[in-house]
Amino acid sequence: MTASDGPADSELDAIELEILRNQLESVAEEMGQVLIRGAFSPNITERRDCSTALFDAAGELVAQAEHIPVHLGAMPEAVDAVLDSDPDPGDVFVLNDPFEGGTHLPDVTLVSPIVPDSEALRASTRSSGWRARDREIVGYAVSRAHHADVGGMAPGSMPAGARDIQQEGLRIPPTRLVADGERRESVWNLLSANVRNPEERRADLSAQLAANDRGAERVGDLLADHGDRLLAAFDAVRAYSRERVEAELRAFPDGVYAASDVLEGDGVTDADIPIEVTVTVDGATLDVDFSGTAPQVAGNVNAPLSVAKSAVYFVVRSVTDPDVPPNAGCYDPVTVRAPPGSLLNPEPPAAVVGGNVETSQRVTDVVFRALAEAVPDRVPAAGQGTMNNVVVGGPEFSYYETVGGGMGASADSDGPSGVQVGMTNTLNTPVEALEAAYPLRVDEYGLRSGSGGDGDHRGGDGLIRELTVEAAATVSLLTERRRHAPWGLAGGDDGDPGRNFIDGEAVPAKVTREVEAGTTLRVETPGGGGHGRASETDRRTGGDDDGTAADGESGTAPDDAA
Repeated sequence: MTASDGPADSELDAIELEILRNQLESVAEEMGQVLIRGAFSPNITERRDCSTALFDAAGELVAQAEHIPVHLGAMPEAVDAVLDSDPDPGDVFVLNDPFEGGTHLPDVTLVSPIVPDSEALRASTRSSGWRARDREIVGYAVSRAHHADVGGMAPGSMPAGARDIQQEGLRIPPTRLVADGERRESVWNLLSANVRNPEERRADLSAQLAANDRGAERVGDLLADHGDRLLAAFDAVRAYSRERVEAELRAFPDGVYAASDVLEGDGVTDADIPIEVTVTVDGATLDVDFSGTAPQVAGNVNAPLSVAKSAVYFVVRSVTDPDVPPNAGCYDPVTVRAPPGSLLNPEPPAAVVGGNVETSQRVTDVVFRALAEAVPDRVPAAGQGTMNNVVVGGPEFSYYETVGGGMGASADSDGPSGVQVGMTNTLNTPVEALEAAYPLRVDEYGLRSGSGGDGDHRGGDGLIRELTVEAAATVSLLTERRRHAPWGLAGGDDGDPGRNFIDGEAVPAKVTREVEAGTTLRVETPGGGGHGRASETDRRTGGDDDGTAADGESGTAPDDAA
């Protein structure tokens, strides 16, 4: 039995709606804190590469914590996949299959039906109007976390040269990890047998379970306080967000706006891969069509349609009022289409691990660029346009990190330097935590001075991250914007493209390589594009006042670079 709709006769006034909305968002945030504090791997505890959210019984997003954009926009697909599997009270489903609700294999999602304790609610003196029914699913608590390894052909499960999804790791369709309140040890054992560092995986999955349990507990508390009015709020908060986004879109000039950009190879070849978009603004609706984008490719930069939707939703959130509550209503006025079998809607067994992290960034860029014609004051110049994925691993460890860079400047401000841009919202791994957890030494970490594009407002600078690998390992790099610079806007200069080096040798944007102990790995991340044309007297050199390069300047290769 499910409660798919709130009671029709429970009208909420604006004050009550705001209170309930904030309480629901607080539940999602608390779930995230439980996950971060309970996990084991630095990728979750330090970088916070995880997301949490609440859904109603029909699988509609009600509230989310402000975590990772590429996770959150794609979560509804995961909940839909679980609903197709007929969840029961007491179940918890695990999945990561990009073709059944996932994004890429390292992102593991747990979906838990929320079934409040009806006896406790009946006995509660707080309960008012709640028609408690035994074993009634009122919603779903959902957590998604990037696990540092899920098997596959290379440690870290992000090999640059993967040609099919089986090479990327263990593929998990919606599967009961917990059934009727009991852990299914056979499933836990199966997962553990197919990953590196199984104890770490078990610990991180247990933290996700705890986060989902906390969400269910808190929703039960809210039902005890508010009764049926909480279920009415599920629908009301979505309607409120939809109306506000529609009002924003009506202020956009109607029209058809197009843009194109490229990815720099797929890890199998270095040939550019085109992404084309046509954005149609029509009243209160936005239609985003990726016809003309390349067919799916042999390498791993294919992106499931759910990832493309996430990127589009992120842009919509960015160019409309950021105070609109984030839930399914925000995206009701938006349609996203991509041809089946294309780069942004691939068919199995396409490799996709880079699509989630790199192609999503380019989708963001190209949709921003299309909308720059429609609402120029709301669109920034291009940010670094990559997550700069660095994976170093061996039999005993798996280190994964995305490295920040420059954000594009806007019409009214410079772009921040050394930050995560676009579809990622993670922190860095502090040097102390990194060196304590892995056989790695951080030799240099700082801003890449002068790498942001000049303009009336200047793009943010990229970063330098140089590591020494102190044990034999496999290194994988999945990066972008190494050939094609982040573009400036309104006459602003482009940001500097990034560069990668292994032992001083320049290496491609996407590479997997076996290395010996003592190998150095250096990543120089792109700067953001500038905005507006600065006068010649105001144009900056990116160096010191005397025109010489600033300390730490990385516009040239290291001394031992080829």
